[in-house]
Amino acid sequence: MPSASIPPVQPVRRDGGVCYLAGDWTAVALAEAGAVTYRRQELPPVGQDMDWDLLGVTRLDTVGAHLIWHAWGGKLPTRAHLSDRQRLVFQVLADHAGQAFAAPRQRVDRLEWLRKIGDMWGNAAENGRAMLVLFGQLVLDFLGLLARRWRVPWKPISAQVYHTGAQALGITALVGFLIGVVLSYLSAQQLRVFGADRFIVQLLGVSIVRELGPVLAAILVAGRSGSAITAEIGVMRVTQELDAMQVMGISHSRRLILPRAVALTISMPLLVLWTDALALLGGALAAKAQLNLSVMWFLRALPDAISMTNYGIGLLKGATFGALIALISCHFGLRIKANTESLGQGTTTSVVTSITAVILVDAMYAILFSSVGL
Repeated sequence: MPSASIPPVQPVRRDGGVCYLAGDWTAVALAEAGAVTYRRQELPPVGQDMDWDLLGVTRLDTVGAHLIWHAWGGKLPTRAHLSDRQRLVFQVLADHAGQAFAAPRQRVDRLEWLRKIGDMWGNAAENGRAMLVLFGQLVLDFLGLLARRWRVPWKPISAQVYHTGAQALGITALVGFLIGVVLSYLSAQQLRVFGADRFIVQLLGVSIVRELGPVLAAILVAGRSGSAITAEIGVMRVTQELDAMQVMGISHSRRLILPRAVALTISMPLLVLWTDALALLGGALAAKAQLNLSVMWFLRALPDAISMTNYGIGLLKGATFGALIALISCHFGLRIKANTESLGQGTTTSVVTSITAVILVDAMYAILFSSVGL
């Protein structure tokens, strides 16, 4: 006889004063839609005087036993026909009613903050040591190229100059122009109080050429090009290209780091000049609007307001920042592990470290130049 013609077993059936339970009372059977609700409704209410017959139950696990146990009000009925295994299951539920596993006590580590600070300094020291080694290798590779100039990788260097310099002209111009406008407006309000409107040229010229231009360009390049360098090298780690280069004996430092460091050292001073020019133009236009100073007079007064020393300091900072951003970006790119989570963390850490290092080096330059009277 086909199995489809066999009538389904009714899990709960009441006949007179007897409640018959039958069939499958397991988690699998109760997982069907509406199975739990149906059986709860069919089970007699708690406290009703009734005989229970569970001999028709073919399969019973703890989930089904709990459902029946709750219908019984948490105690075994006096008139229940059970198999030995079923009686054992319900006896376990009766013996351990209301007991729950106590949550393990979480150990409070009162020195966790100190351990985190130690880990942070340990990681910083390890990264500093690794970058120092990388810098030494970069210097050796650079000196080696100077001795063998026919092996200079001009194409990778020019490509990196284009990516890190030419393609960053738009964002540096926009931000530099806006910063110049804001700085000019704020300075004009203070200078007007003292009747020193014309000193805005000196104020804007020195602050932009010597400080704001290099730092602003470096922060933008660290966020844009530095993150791109780290992600590019990190993807090479994920795709095992770095391992393949190592197997073939190709130096990571010479092939990956040197072209990027040279390119950023070249492109950053040029970006600093470009950012300075746009920031001064924004400042001149804002001075025209606020103080009625003509743009032509502003531009003619600039050479007298800004010395060549300030220009040189700005360009020196730009070159230093470029090499520093390239070194940090390549370092964190090489430390990325072969998974996407490490790629994201490494890129973020690279940008944060680059910007922090730029500000730190800028402060060191300020102290150094101040000590020598520049």
